[in-house]
Amino acid sequence: MLLRTDPFRELDRLTQQFTGANGTWSRPAPMPMDAYRAGDEYVVHFDLPGVDPDAIDVDVERNMLTVKAERRPRPQGEGVTWELSERPLGVFSRQVMLSDTLDPEGITADYDQGVLTLRIPVAEKAKPRKVAVGHGGAHRQIRA
Repeated sequence: MLLRTDPFRELDRLTQQFTGANGTWSRPAPMPMDAYRAGDEYVVHFDLPGVDPDAIDVDVERNMLTVKAERRPRPQGEGVTWELSERPLGVFSRQVMLSDTLDPEGITADYDQGVLTLRIPVAEKAKPRKVAVGHGGAHRQIRA
C-alpha cells in the first residue's frame, strides 16, 4: 500500500501553475503521479516530459521513496528569440511512503516517452498463503 505524505501537495502544484514559479533544489515543484496495484506489484507512473533520463534520481530510505528530476533549458543557437515559454523548468520531486507490505529491494524503474514507471513488488510475507488445518489433535507446522 502507498501512503501520501503531503496533503497540501496539490495546493502547492496549483499555486505554482498560476504563478509560473520553477522548482529549485531547496523547494522542488511537485510532479503528477498515478498509482495502482496490478497482481503482486504496485505500479507508479510519474509524468516527466522533456526530462533527460540522466537527470532522474530514485532513492529509497527507510520505506520513503523519493523521486527527483530536473528539466533543464535546451541549448539554443545564435539568433534564437523566444516567443513563448510555458513549459516549467527546474527541479521536480515527489515522496511516497511505502508500507511494510512492499519490497523496496525489488523496485524496478523504466523511463519511456516522458513517463517514469516504477514497479514495486508486494513482499512475500504479505502475500496470501494457505494454512493447513490439522485434525484429531495433530498440529501441522506452517511454512511460508
